Amino acid sequence: MTLKWLWLGLLVVVSPIAALFFGAADLSTSQLIQCITQGCQDPVNNMIFWEIRAPRVFVGFLVGAGLAVAGATLQNITRNGLADPYLFGVVSGAGLGASIATLLFSSQLTDQLGVMEFFPNLPFSLALPFAAFLGALFSVFLVQIIALKSFGSRTEHMLLAGIAVSFMLSALSHFILFLGEPFAANKVIFWLMGSLARVEVWYAWVMLPVVMISVAILLLYGRHMDALLLGDENAKTLGVQVTRLRILSLAICAALTACIVSYCGGIGFVGLMIPHIVRSWLGVTSRIVIVGCVLLGGCFMVWVDVLARVALSEQEIPIGIITSAIGSVFFLLVMSQRRH
Repeated sequence: MTLKWLWLGLLVVVSPIAALFFGAADLSTSQLIQCITQGCQDPVNNMIFWEIRAPRVFVGFLVGAGLAVAGATLQNITRNGLADPYLFGVVSGAGLGASIATLLFSSQLTDQLGVMEFFPNLPFSLALPFAAFLGALFSVFLVQIIALKSFGSRTEHMLLAGIAVSFMLSALSHFILFLGEPFAANKVIFWLMGSLARVEVWYAWVMLPVVMISVAILLLYGRHMDALLLGDENAKTLGVQVTRLRILSLAICAALTACIVSYCGGIGFVGLMIPHIVRSWLGVTSRIVIVGCVLLGGCFMVWVDVLARVALSEQEIPIGIITSAIGSVFFLLVMSQRRH
């Protein structure tokens, strides 16, 4: 077990450093090593390294860690190994918020509704993630209300409510995009595919406290999360306040996923794949799974982003396409193992 953690720790150290050497700009190995160890001498290299590549690697690590932790938490509280943050309609809610922002900031409706009179200094680049964040939180809140009011407290019904809300919000998003300007609609469609191409330095300072606080709370309640795996009744006999713990966990998953989706778009299947790999490799207790998901999920996303940058010579592949392609195959493998 100790050897596995050492290998994982080595991967965490090597992956971000190695990822810095990949990118569209032609920087030599000596220039990159100089930027890492002594600082860039050339102002252009300094901008490329510290304002583009380094923030992108750092944000990519946080994105992978956050999505993996959210997926592991959902699988734990629902006792369903196929649970994923996106089954709760988070991406659909974020897409709805982004679609509404796009429609409001289109040239015709902006003049008709007087949007800029109320928000004169709000650029579209800030309005899009903010609206997506609100939409994601709204979708998770709606799923919880429907699940509790209509289905009762059975955890498997949360997934059904999430799927229903996801389809409903997706339909609204498509209708709004149909009404909006084609150019603005294309922006939202590309954003929903998921990408780190437009990452800025301040993204990391927004995501870092969200990820750190969420992980700290989940580690604090690690033993209570383990008790949920025994069933609600058994957990209650052990003194666990099941309903309160489940609501807290869902709120943490909502905050993690909404924060990530609002800035980087729809990146699916990370929350499904990484927890399965961590459990099979390191163990099944909640604290081990959470720490393993932070480390392995971050490394996975860093390398997926590298693949997105270098796979095609003249353009970049949206990350969501790559993770969905890998995740769909992984999902089929998990289903085939369950069948046998």
